[in-house]
Amino acid sequence: MLEHAVVIAGGGPTSLMLAGELALAGVDVAIVERRPNQEIVGSRAGGLSARTLEVLDQRGVVDRFLAEGQIAQVTGFAVTRLDISDFPTRHNYGLALRQKHIERIMAEWIGELPVTIYRGRELTGFAQDDTGVTLELSDGFKLRAGYFVGCDGGRSLVRKLAGIEFPGWDATTSNILAEAEMEVEPPLGVHRTALGMHAFGREEYEIHDGKVVFASEGPVNVMVTERNAGGTAEPTLGDLRQALIETCGTDYGIHSLRWISRFTDMSRQAAAYRKGRIFLAGDAAHVHSPVGGQGLNTGVQDAVNLGWKLAQVVKGISPESLLDTYHAERHPVAARVLRTTMAQVALQRTDDRTEALRDVVLELLAMREPRKKIAAEMSGLAIHYDLGEGHPLLGRRMPDLDLTTPDGRLRVYALLQNARPLLLNLGARGSLDIAPWSGRIQLVDASYDGAWELPALGAVSASTAVLIRPDGYVAWVGEGTPDGLREAMITWFGPPS
Repeated sequence: MLEHAVVIAGGGPTSLMLAGELALAGVDVAIVERRPNQEIVGSRAGGLSARTLEVLDQRGVVDRFLAEGQIAQVTGFAVTRLDISDFPTRHNYGLALRQKHIERIMAEWIGELPVTIYRGRELTGFAQDDTGVTLELSDGFKLRAGYFVGCDGGRSLVRKLAGIEFPGWDATTSNILAEAEMEVEPPLGVHRTALGMHAFGREEYEIHDGKVVFASEGPVNVMVTERNAGGTAEPTLGDLRQALIETCGTDYGIHSLRWISRFTDMSRQAAAYRKGRIFLAGDAAHVHSPVGGQGLNTGVQDAVNLGWKLAQVVKGISPESLLDTYHAERHPVAARVLRTTMAQVALQRTDDRTEALRDVVLELLAMREPRKKIAAEMSGLAIHYDLGEGHPLLGRRMPDLDLTTPDGRLRVYALLQNARPLLLNLGARGSLDIAPWSGRIQLVDASYDGAWELPALGAVSASTAVLIRPDGYVAWVGEGTPDGLREAMITWFGPPS
């Protein structure tokens, strides 16, 4: 039986990001993926949020994604686009890029790291004991893992076999997604009728001044709302034709189906993200309507939160209790995502009362402060982990400041590319002593004389020192004294050696 420190079930973006984080930390990690390769059939997520782009920037790979996607103001809430071009981040935009390309680029990056991938194999069962988890795979193969992470989607077998409850709300709307040929050209773009939203597009497109311009030929991508939300079987071409006729009055002569799927607004969240040595991340931990585009991004950020904590425990740096902070920090984030997606689905209804409510919400979001607050949340830039009272930076993402260091000009995110903790000393050189942690935490003396600004919050007071976790969130802020630094280092990066 082969053994790995960590095994991950599923090979999507959350899994790939987590594997990358663990590999960068020097942990033996493996992925079990039923697909023989990284190819995806069908349409899933369509882009990366500002915070996810920052996370990829922190690992030095964001340019690979930017080179293939289209930068645009794609952050939105229900039916309105929210401009974040005035936000204090290098990535004050979203990136339109289909999931098949996101996964391909991620897989290429992971291919450069020491990650084992067992392809063409499916998890069939597992047993947890005091020292690890034994996994059974579809071909009779067995693996042993110190820790096991389910990144195996909304129907997660890991979650079900672990006995973790998945409470939430049943579907109220159902949509069919498909790609097919049409004899009659449909009206490209997004439309709203009495039955709900529907849209037509093509695989190839460009974004000009915020507007999507689709290719003029080729198969058509279709999204159409079904009259009833109760369907559980895979949809058929007949179901799609019926939904198009009910919504549009015609099926546009649709034929030659390439793929078809269904999504709903079912909203559920795992009651626990951890059960002993078993963890859930991504869609295995939370499912919701795709409106707002937060699903893939939330999963990637789950992975970045869990990865360094798992690595430290595997390496004996931190106690097991550090792993409990994964649920404590990420469960509230996804709970808010469920709330915002449910609100957006409600605003997309087409009755007169909802139209009136939508008009009021659009008026509010046209105002500067409401726009900034909601846009910061939708773009992932407002994430705030509750690390106690203190400076506004505490528990929030570290801004990517341009620093002056003994090695020249450096960005903060360049210093995070090795996925190690960072203590940034902006006060007198030599004023902070972290000798017992020197093998774990990078200490960088630097100066910065620009403004400190956070999305939605605005300007905050300058700090003399900042302790930054590998996920880019601030664990301690120095305001002229080292008070609390030792405690923060013990909490997050283990007792002194």
